[in-house]
Amino acid sequence: MTARLDPRVFRLPVADIRRGFYTDAYFTRTRRILQRDGHHPRVLMQVFTRSAGIVCGADEAIAVLKLCADKPSALRIRALRDGDPMRARDTVMTIEGDYATFAHLETVYLGILGRRSAVATNVREVVEAASGKPVFFFSARFDHLLNQPGDGWAAKVGGAAGVSTDANAALWRGKGIGTIPHGLIAAYEGDTVAATEAFDRHIQRGVNRIALVDWDNDCVGTALACARALGRRLWAVRLDTSGDLRDRSVRGRGPASHGVCAELVRKVRAALNENGFRWVKIVVSGGFTAEKLKRFVKDRVPFDVVGVGSALFRGRIDFTADIVQVNGRPCAKVGRALRPNPRLRLVS
Repeated sequence: MTARLDPRVFRLPVADIRRGFYTDAYFTRTRRILQRDGHHPRVLMQVFTRSAGIVCGADEAIAVLKLCADKPSALRIRALRDGDPMRARDTVMTIEGDYATFAHLETVYLGILGRRSAVATNVREVVEAASGKPVFFFSARFDHLLNQPGDGWAAKVGGAAGVSTDANAALWRGKGIGTIPHGLIAAYEGDTVAATEAFDRHIQRGVNRIALVDWDNDCVGTALACARALGRRLWAVRLDTSGDLRDRSVRGRGPASHGVCAELVRKVRAALNENGFRWVKIVVSGGFTAEKLKRFVKDRVPFDVVGVGSALFRGRIDFTADIVQVNGRPCAKVGRALRPNPRLRLVS
């Protein structure tokens, strides 16, 4: 069993969390009341999920408790691990200790669990739909920059093969991966081959050469041009045709022929093979969801890698925390009694 992440890797704003800056006001007031009243009940706090999915954010939530509670060494924490499956209403964590020392942290650790578990669950769904094809997490541009480290970790927990920014990969000291953007092609006056050759000249050899080939809405022609220019150095071509366009090679009609459709992928694959470029892989991106990937896999569309963006931020998973014992005796609001989970592990 792998060790939990060190609390320090999350770079939490500890001082602000401790003073309640990120906490719902009623929790900071609760702590103030208990402290001023000299009231220190020993409670068992139970955290449960409202939805099935993949647990993520447990290590980060533990970091909040260890770094930001008033007496963290006195807390007894039991929790599932990042990557564990969870069912609706499963207990994912319990915290036992003096409530006055950690009442101010509930907003923070619940928010972390909700965000990270939703991303990890979405990524896992896409990874399973891709049926063994690598999934790249290309989602950083769709949310606030400060979410990147935790979201990247959630993507890794969910099974993503790579992330797009160094911040996404920071928690495991990895590096962002990526392809040529449209901006570089524009900088070379719309010449995809020139942009790809410039990338090849100036980027270190350990980075895969992946040409973005939809600029002229002629993925077949551009893919062949890039393959001829780079030869064996070209690792893959990426198809990213906009969902409101039909590539010039596509003969189908209707919405199913727009964007990166099955017909387009098949035509690019056939053209590469027929011209002696069988080693060149095909990366697909742009509007991919688990449902679209399932159709591609079922229809045996010949793609090799998929990049997924905003779809990985859809939906939400909510967590709730309740006190279920006070001073060793049952004490919970109706419907929120202790729900033991034998899969919880004591946090050292």
